[in-house]
Amino acid sequence: MSEKQKQIDAHNQATNEFIELANKMVNERGFEQNLVSAALMAASGVYATFAAAGNQGFLAEGGIDKVATMYKNNLAYIQERKREDLEAKGLKPVPKAEADKQASNPTDTKSE
Repeated sequence: MSEKQKQIDAHNQATNEFIELANKMVNERGFEQNLVSAALMAASGVYATFAAAGNQGFLAEGGIDKVATMYKNNLAYIQERKREDLEAKGLKPVPKAEADKQASNPTDTKSE
């Protein structure tokens, strides 16, 4: 197995473990899905900051933009794969959500 394939497999395993944890938080502990999603995003932001700047650092504006672009590109990639998967199953993909307003803070989980 190539190193690249090992990285892909490790990435997929880590992703699946985060999803399993999120599902347990919703299904076993009663957290709202939107709250868990916001918490995962916050944890990812904290960890991305740590990975780039360590415990004593923080991201400058350019670093924030770089991480935000990476998130946006990753989310677009995920949506394209999801659409392709639905089409492969013979389903007609229909977008289910539009972001019609921006949350004022990371814990805003519901539209008002």
